[in-house]
Amino acid sequence: MLDYRLQTFLTLCETMHYTRAAERLCITQPAVTQHIHFLEQHYGCRLFVYQGKTLRLTEEGERLRRMAASLAYNSRKMDEAMNEPAPVRLCVGATKSIGEYVIAPLISQFVRQHPTTALSLAVDNTQVLLRALDQGELDFALVEGFFDKDKYGHRLLRQERFFGVCAPDHPFAGREVTFEELFSQTILVREQGSGTRAILEDVLHERNHTLDSFVRVLEISDFTVLKSLATQGIGVTFVYAPVAQAELDAGSLASFTLQGLDIRREFNFVYLHDDLFLDIWQDCLNAL
Repeated sequence: MLDYRLQTFLTLCETMHYTRAAERLCITQPAVTQHIHFLEQHYGCRLFVYQGKTLRLTEEGERLRRMAASLAYNSRKMDEAMNEPAPVRLCVGATKSIGEYVIAPLISQFVRQHPTTALSLAVDNTQVLLRALDQGELDFALVEGFFDKDKYGHRLLRQERFFGVCAPDHPFAGREVTFEELFSQTILVREQGSGTRAILEDVLHERNHTLDSFVRVLEISDFTVLKSLATQGIGVTFVYAPVAQAELDAGSLASFTLQGLDIRREFNFVYLHDDLFLDIWQDCLNAL
């Protein structure tokens, strides 16, 4: 069982507001303050500081938050294992490229092979999934592109090519293009927090450019709509190979690359440090 003062600490980390933390925990605000003071005295350091009127975690507070989040997650999973020993409950998160074009076709196979396992799959962008992982709402996440590797445990699943796609009659089709040519186009991108957008922005930043370098930017959160617009010649976009493979095979989209670049990025299995159930989740992942 997680110490109630650590639970108060984690709740305050989520709300960053003493009154809202007290309301969520159904205790008084002085009680929240008392719990935090106890932890600060126990560990001999400040956990929170105010910058102006904004509450912030200290470096030591962030370190404790990571460890306490793992403790809270393991405590909850142990309770489930002791009280519900029969079925395994698996909550998986996947970024959209992985969830819609890599993992989804294998879910039915997993369910057939594990008829007693309760499975839920949340498909969202990287930031949302990592936040859910921090809060113990996911057992692990399958993430494309960038995340803080010091903050999480991780294992490499595979690497995937990342390239441009456009309409088959577009001047870029089948070519290697320069950045100057690229910036003359309308760029179709995913929303803030998505892995594919972060990778494209990183490639641009390495060359002292941003999305503002394009003549027009259209932000589209759905891959189906994004690819449809590219097919119609509205703009160009960048995707992982599995995302556009069907359209490339059908000839409704064509690929292009950036001059001198072979862009590849990791797909990773991401989990909280010190996860006591890691071996179980790894077995489930292998089955997927």
